[in-house]
Amino acid sequence: MASVPKLYLLIAFAPLAGAILAGLFGTGFLGRWVGRSGAHVVTILGVLASAVGSGFVLADVLAGHTFNGTLYQWGAIGGVKLEVGFMIDTLSAMMMVVVTSVSLMVHIYTIGYMSDDPGYQRFFAYISLFTFSMLMLVMSNNMLQLFFGWEAVGLVSYLLIGFWYTRPSAIFANMKAFLVNRVGDFGFVLGIGLLFAFAGSLNYTEVFSQAGRLAGLTFPGTDWMLLTVACIALFVGAMGKSAQFPLHVWLPDSMEGPTPISALIHAATMVTAGIFMVARFSPLFELSDTALSFIIIIGAITALFMGFLGIIQNDIKRVVAYSTLSQLGYMTVALGASAYSVAIFHLMTHAFFKALLFLAAGSVIIGMHHDQDIRNMGGLRKYMPITWITSLVGSLALIGTPFFAGFYSKENIIEAAKASEVFGSGFAYWSTLIGVFVTAFYSFRMYFLVFHGKERFDTSGHGHAHAEQRHDDEGHAQAVREGHEDAEHVVDEPAAHGHHGGVPHESPAVVTIPLILLAIPSVVIGALAIGPLLFGDFFKGAIFFSPEHHVMGELAEEFHGWAAYGLHAFTTAPFWLMVAGVVSAWYFYLVNPAIPAAIKERCGGLYRLLENKYYMDRINETVFAAGARKLGGGFWRLGDRALIDGLIVNGSARLVGLFAGVARRVQSGYIYHYAFAMIVGIMALVTFFVLMN
Repeated sequence: MASVPKLYLLIAFAPLAGAILAGLFGTGFLGRWVGRSGAHVVTILGVLASAVGSGFVLADVLAGHTFNGTLYQWGAIGGVKLEVGFMIDTLSAMMMVVVTSVSLMVHIYTIGYMSDDPGYQRFFAYISLFTFSMLMLVMSNNMLQLFFGWEAVGLVSYLLIGFWYTRPSAIFANMKAFLVNRVGDFGFVLGIGLLFAFAGSLNYTEVFSQAGRLAGLTFPGTDWMLLTVACIALFVGAMGKSAQFPLHVWLPDSMEGPTPISALIHAATMVTAGIFMVARFSPLFELSDTALSFIIIIGAITALFMGFLGIIQNDIKRVVAYSTLSQLGYMTVALGASAYSVAIFHLMTHAFFKALLFLAAGSVIIGMHHDQDIRNMGGLRKYMPITWITSLVGSLALIGTPFFAGFYSKENIIEAAKASEVFGSGFAYWSTLIGVFVTAFYSFRMYFLVFHGKERFDTSGHGHAHAEQRHDDEGHAQAVREGHEDAEHVVDEPAAHGHHGGVPHESPAVVTIPLILLAIPSVVIGALAIGPLLFGDFFKGAIFFSPEHHVMGELAEEFHGWAAYGLHAFTTAPFWLMVAGVVSAWYFYLVNPAIPAAIKERCGGLYRLLENKYYMDRINETVFAAGARKLGGGFWRLGDRALIDGLIVNGSARLVGLFAGVARRVQSGYIYHYAFAMIVGIMALVTFFVLMN
């Protein structure tokens, strides 16, 4: 342990220390020595220490000081060491900065958002533990520790999505997230197992050093390339964590958790784990065009078709949630195009503006007294000026407005798909291109309905003051009851802000300051980082590019600085598609609102398809879940009840009983019966021996 720089230990374990103090000593588990203010102080200090330390580590790595070493060996199987260790290079250092900085903003924001929630200390313990889990994932230098972080973020997301655990919809949502991720994790552990079985090591560098040999092996019993099977299995894990079609169904339901955790899940922690993992394993993925084709097609489907679902959402948080799904699809397209650095670049820019949009949505919810239906809003610009301007910044970054952060990363994803030659790249290019219009349309539909137009909210102090309207998974509103005997069992959006109704209001400074701080990188981080991250040596040694995949080289030829790149955008198709999306949203929802209603009336079938989310939930429930239950029932009836219980257990008992019944009849108690039996037996033996001779 002495050889591991102490700063790395501080970064990884400071959030864990805060989580332990707030969770064990602030919730009544081991007493209540840590009060409400103590809970946020210890967790924020822990994450602040990690964030500052991550900044120093990034600067140190850029100066050429990387690290790959063991923290602790906790076991050994033969010659295989089971270790906890760190790999600190530019990829992990940048992820550490993103995770800790966004988490810090979420921690600060939570003070205001959850101020009177009875589970205050528990919530801070969870989000601090979430940060620790993600740091262990991105800092790991071996697949076993990666799997630990992978499962830990899944566990904490389960706890946070179901934070209000007396609400049935929250329990359903966290169980759904847990089960869907188990499907993906099954593939993930198979991929790790294959690599371990054929490489003989769990350490990244040792496995990557054998990439060429692994590429020459075939999967046992087939002519499939072993590396293709392993990479696809690993990506199935990423499909679960990073919510790719068809394992995306859990992410919209994660809105059942409090808004701060929605921001943390969608921006910096769980959903980015899959994107990071594929980039980390680029030395392997680069050797399988089949795996890359699979990735780019899945990403393209997710980017386009999840964006369509954002158009019809009326819950403000669900609009942003489907935006996350679509943007994750964009990142996955970049991975499939071998533009790993572009995917990580978009992950980084997206983390800031998506956290901004979620926290801004939470601010709107506070101002609207917990009404989340955007149809009940309008005209909030004059009531919530800080939330309005920061939401505008986040929306402009999301849709790829030139010179904003999202523009530089999204534009390069589209160009990477165009330049790629793997199978499916053409479909990916058109999907991401059309997705520009779709993103602009649903983003500004929400923005205009919330902040502009006529005021549609109730200022009487009634209406939503006593029955706040929420939308369940099928889009139907349900009233959430207000009172509760046990304060820990409050079931609506945090009781922190009461049920006052009336005129909307701006959120307190503890909420708006994180919005302002997140708005700054949402504007400038793309221009500052595009040169070194994409076309410099920033990821040299951390991300591997095969010579056969020349996408990044083609993108570099077209790059002549961030300013020229931004100016050139005004002549490109994505820019005009973006403008068309914004103008269409403005006309449909501010100028002529009758048009959306008419389209809905005439395209009822299409609307029902979107409203039911392509019936994926129904397919999962009626085909996979019901099929699994029927399969289990069949195994129970035929295997357990008929074979094991009926034939082996009860059958053997009946057989013994049969023999016993026959033997009982023989035991008559008469000597002449026994003498007769002996004579018959002797005659039978004599006859047998005579015949045998």
